Amino acid sequence: MSGSLIEIGLGATSLSLIIAVASMILAFLSLHRGAPSFLHAARHGMILIAVLTTIGCFTIIWSFVIKDFSVLYVAQNSNSQLPLLYRLTALWGAHEGSLMLWLWYLATFSAIAVFVHWKSHPLSMPYVIMTLAGLQIGFMVFILFLSNPFIEVHPALPDGKDLNPLLQDPGLAFHPPTLYMGYVAFSIPFAFAIAALARGQSGREWVVTTRRWTLFAWVTLTSGILLGGYWAYYELGWGGYWAWDPVENASLMPWLTGTAFLHSIMAQDQRNLFQTWNVFLIITTFALSLLGTFLVRSGVLTSVHSFAADPGRGAYILLFLIVVSVIAYGLLIWRGHRLIGPHKVSNLVSRESALLYNNLLFVAAAIIVLTGTLYPLAIEVLTGERVSVAAPYFNKVMAPVMLGIVLLMGIGPLIPWRKSSYTKMQKQFTIPIGLAVLISIVSYFLGATDIIAMIAIGLVGFVLASTSLDIIGAVKAHRQVTDRSWLSSLSVLAGNNQRRYGGFIVHLGTLVLIIGVIGSAFFKEESTVNMKPGDQVVSGPYTLTYKTIVPQKGPNYSERMAFFDWKKEDGTTGTLTPSKRNYPVTQTVTTEASILSTLVGDLYVVLGNEHGKGEVTTRVFWNPLVNWVWIGWMIILFGVLFAMTKRAPKIVSTPNKKPTKEVLV
Repeated sequence: MSGSLIEIGLGATSLSLIIAVASMILAFLSLHRGAPSFLHAARHGMILIAVLTTIGCFTIIWSFVIKDFSVLYVAQNSNSQLPLLYRLTALWGAHEGSLMLWLWYLATFSAIAVFVHWKSHPLSMPYVIMTLAGLQIGFMVFILFLSNPFIEVHPALPDGKDLNPLLQDPGLAFHPPTLYMGYVAFSIPFAFAIAALARGQSGREWVVTTRRWTLFAWVTLTSGILLGGYWAYYELGWGGYWAWDPVENASLMPWLTGTAFLHSIMAQDQRNLFQTWNVFLIITTFALSLLGTFLVRSGVLTSVHSFAADPGRGAYILLFLIVVSVIAYGLLIWRGHRLIGPHKVSNLVSRESALLYNNLLFVAAAIIVLTGTLYPLAIEVLTGERVSVAAPYFNKVMAPVMLGIVLLMGIGPLIPWRKSSYTKMQKQFTIPIGLAVLISIVSYFLGATDIIAMIAIGLVGFVLASTSLDIIGAVKAHRQVTDRSWLSSLSVLAGNNQRRYGGFIVHLGTLVLIIGVIGSAFFKEESTVNMKPGDQVVSGPYTLTYKTIVPQKGPNYSERMAFFDWKKEDGTTGTLTPSKRNYPVTQTVTTEASILSTLVGDLYVVLGNEHGKGEVTTRVFWNPLVNWVWIGWMIILFGVLFAMTKRAPKIVSTPNKKPTKEVLV
């Protein structure tokens, strides 16, 4: 029965490829023959593909659940002793299943987009379906012919090789699927941008239509990145959450351009500006999402030699990326002039100018990360030498760019569209600037001797002050008219302009996150000591005493667990229990950190090697304010959800015998 089950999954996925090809052809014919029935059939095809890929994913997951080692992918990434949670999530634990998840997201989002926007955007729908079906075909061909998770082995293997021990953590259930969801969700704005190019549509229809898709994609990608940072923080045992690793960079690049796009579409929505810019940004964002998949899943990040060991997969993903990019950018070059509207940025001191500067800084940041990530690969190809671009490069080069972005965060939302004046800006920002300088000076006397840290702290104060003064001024004006209380006036203002105040909440969350980064990066304490029972070490406000180390048994591993008593300066006490685990199936040893988390900071203890007679090497970290990073993420999430609750204006495109007429209703 299990064999037939996985064959059903293979058959469903194979059938979805045929339907995707048919849907793409039917959508194309509906344009050139004017046959609505063809487009209806293509629409039904997109929905059916979502159903079939769901069946395909389910058969793989169920094969893991029932421990069916006749399925090669299950045998390679599972074991009879693997806990149920990791068998349920092992689908995306390796190459083949991760791409199957990618395809399922793409098919599901495509079906939802076609269903939701079918009546309101009939003119765009043929292009949207062709674009999404083309992307699906690319992934289906890759999965079925080069990276097939449905392959069976006969006779069935007696047991599996086990899932990578580093992935045997609850983080596996959250980080990869959230990150991939963010990647793939950008495909919907991408498809509508291609439709706008194909139609020569210079209006705001497509950006208004895809605003919620963009917000959803951005917040899920943000969440995926931060969940990955948190997972690395507590699982890898190095005391940090971001190391400028190439895999991390692969997710950061589309986030940077996606953030630029999210800000830039406001100018097209409000002033019909940046039409070509916005199409360029969403094409680039989706292309970088594909590039991230290529870098992570081709093996090229490890070495071009590992890429050469399996050239089929890597070469196909690279070719697919090139085809998508050439078509999209080629269409932009060919048709981009049709998107240029009558309005231009007429004043350097205006909100649209601030958004333009914001775009340039985010794109510059993406270029910096892209260069630092691909440079070692280029050197290896050209010279055969292995080089690395480490955190110092990224920290030094990215710091001024990110500081500029934070500065604009406190200026851009508060200056008016079209035109402002230097006199008005001076009056508006004198107090925030003075406060920023004061905070920077105070931070120096409190121990912030690094110039970047001082500037960053000052900019956080500047943004908080400028935004707070703007909100206070709006509330004061509202109270003068309505005689409401402060809280009631703020509630009314926020309810009437959820996008603006949702943006303020997102910026507040970003500032909280930045405070966490500053605290944990510039005020971190680290020590590595050999300790015998009874030895003590001081870290931050804590005194740590090593007691003993004992063996423990897990479901599919054995471990050595150490016990450390901690005592805080205020007299509170507790125990931390870091350990080292051994997974016998894969002969892998992992480090499990033990963390005492508070709002002030984390006491973070990692167990090293044992040296006999109870002596053990111990790494102890004091990470101030690190939890503000995760709190900032939660505030960002709330801000996006608040902004998304505002119903967007409904824009309908209607067919007409005359040239296309866009109707706003």
